[in-house]
Amino acid sequence: MRSPPPPAPQQQQQHATYGNPYQPQGRGGGGGGGPMQPAFGGFMNDQTAQMGFQLGKNAAMAGQEYVEQNFNRYVNVSALKHYFNVSNSYVLNKLFIVLFPWRHKPWSRQQRISSNGQDGYFLPPREDINSPDMYIPVMAFVTYILLSTLLAGIRGAFHPELLGLTATTAFAIVIFEILGLKLGCYLLSISNESQLLDLVAYSGYKFVGIIVTLVISEVLNRGKGTGGWAGWTVFGYTFLANAFFLVGIVDFESGITHTNSPQLRSLKYVLLPENSTDNTRGAMHTVARSQRNRRTQFLFLYSYVVQFVFMWILSRQETGPKAA
Repeated sequence: MRSPPPPAPQQQQQHATYGNPYQPQGRGGGGGGGPMQPAFGGFMNDQTAQMGFQLGKNAAMAGQEYVEQNFNRYVNVSALKHYFNVSNSYVLNKLFIVLFPWRHKPWSRQQRISSNGQDGYFLPPREDINSPDMYIPVMAFVTYILLSTLLAGIRGAFHPELLGLTATTAFAIVIFEILGLKLGCYLLSISNESQLLDLVAYSGYKFVGIIVTLVISEVLNRGKGTGGWAGWTVFGYTFLANAFFLVGIVDFESGITHTNSPQLRSLKYVLLPENSTDNTRGAMHTVARSQRNRRTQFLFLYSYVVQFVFMWILSRQETGPKAA
């Protein structure tokens, strides 16, 4: 007969007692095949917990729906997506047109007839180079803010308040410009379904010229800002290119822009429509000559005078360290 095996050492008994904490244990705490304990003490299977999860899910969905309804009250999300439907080739070609608009033609936007054969709609920027977009203005706006602070830091003129001050100034100018345009459109009875978003897009293209002005002036002036003949020369070119891109040449002798002229530019279809809609009756009527003359003068004032002032303010740069 064999003697019984020797007792296990105390250390091995402790290891056996404190084994794998993730190993299923029975009710008696041993390693047998007893019934499993429900996860989290049965919390997930509790009816009260399930009711709480359902209430939380319903509250989140209701909050999301409320936010979407209130946001759509001020901004048409579906229309906004139209302005961000761009491609790489569109962005490159559009930047070239904004900076070198002199020989570009035609300027008319392309339309597509809907399925009913009566209503038409403008093609998205991806399919029409003359369509306004939001991608370039937004990216140019952010790039302008970062570039201005970077150049100020290179010249030793950076201070902590500069980033916020630059962003606030640029944002205030855009808001003031849009409010002025909306006021002018209201006084001149100009109505357009996508008028606000179009105006926001066109007002943001000037940041492309401002960025070019800041970079080239910084190189030519050797870190002395946008002053001097080099800075004013570059600024003059980008300003004229932006104005030419927006409106083009106006015949001031007759006070009216020629309808069939290829010189008409981007804002023509927004501020100088051939027909106007009577919102109360839903009828179309031709714009009177005197009314069109006033719209032409307003378009010239915005494209040349207002844009010159705003672009000059945005392109100013400090040339030295800030005094303590």
